[in-house]
Amino acid sequence: MSETGGASAFPSSQRRGGATASGLARRGGQLGRNVFAGLPLRLRPIGLALRALLCEEGNALRATVLFFVIILAITLPLLPAAPAAPQRIVAIGDIHGDLDAFSGILQRAHLVDPTRRWSGGNTIFVQTGDFLDRGPKARGVMDLLMALQRDATRQSGRVIVLMGNHEAMNIFGDLRYVADDDYASFADDKAKSRPKGVYPSRPAGYVERCEALNADGRYGKWLRTLPAMARVNDSIFLHGGISPELAGWTVDKINDAVSGEIKAFDAYKQYLVEKKLALPCSDLDELTNAARAASEKAKGKDAEILKGFLAYGGWASMAENGPLWFRGFAQWTDAEGAPQVQRLTQAFDVARFVVGHTPQPGQIVSRFDGKVFLIDTGMLSSYVSGGRASALEIKDGQVSFIY
Repeated sequence: MSETGGASAFPSSQRRGGATASGLARRGGQLGRNVFAGLPLRLRPIGLALRALLCEEGNALRATVLFFVIILAITLPLLPAAPAAPQRIVAIGDIHGDLDAFSGILQRAHLVDPTRRWSGGNTIFVQTGDFLDRGPKARGVMDLLMALQRDATRQSGRVIVLMGNHEAMNIFGDLRYVADDDYASFADDKAKSRPKGVYPSRPAGYVERCEALNADGRYGKWLRTLPAMARVNDSIFLHGGISPELAGWTVDKINDAVSGEIKAFDAYKQYLVEKKLALPCSDLDELTNAARAASEKAKGKDAEILKGFLAYGGWASMAENGPLWFRGFAQWTDAEGAPQVQRLTQAFDVARFVVGHTPQPGQIVSRFDGKVFLIDTGMLSSYVSGGRASALEIKDGQVSFIY
């Protein structure tokens, strides 16, 4: 059949410019041979099938469109992607149960919307510990931090919550700074019906809070996952600071030490409960007194276990020079601190340390030529006179403050 005769079977709209079916087929076949010859081996079967389809007259138009769709599908992923928005880091220090002030600084730092849902995109948010104790809404703060950890990942963001000395204190049963309102937030409908003789003179919600923060409790499980330190790019974040004797340690070694001590404490406490020496919700003083009394008569393995527990004062998670408690970054003079901080930044190969713990009322403080930033600005202003919420932002290598 001639091209003219074949064209008369199609509407005029398909014959403009001599675009006959057989012509399209021939051109499609030639184009297919030229293009498909350069396809990767894994795409050759698709190319051969499409070339055969292009050479069939009845399918010429359909196949030609399909051909270019597939070519686009193959080539578009190979095009350079648009540059990602620069990732920023935002750090917030001690919260101490002040949920409202915490929510406010999160909004001013563009990390959450007015409903407290994550809106920070791919930002990395670091909270440097001490969200528990002193204030009335510590439970609400935990709920918000846990929710943000889940929500941020949906926008390629990340929330890192660190352990402060007050989180460790609560795990160990040092409850001196728990507010009555915090206990009350855990009280359930059965609180009033529980016998008072087991834990006399305890506030309402004491048992429920204890159970929630125990190793198998909702909040206790989460608290025990928190690291003591985190390295993000060229910065290290932690609650207290790093004493010079830890210069030879690594971030992982310090985190493993604190985590191991918490696991050991849980095992010691379980031992004391099983031996009927303490109750499941005994506080640290009660556990300590029980262990001391039992150690006077204990022998063999029991004596070793009790001795190990009573040595907790030297643990990294409890000692004054440990990473949760050390205050040298804030208390060193410029002269004594400069060489120490220089040594630590070199040992850990970072540009700066960002810490909380020691309040700097109302203002983030930079020390030692920007190698240390003190970000506990007294968010709970009822405890720190002149305090207010703040956030430290690192973006494109530049550090700035948000109030």
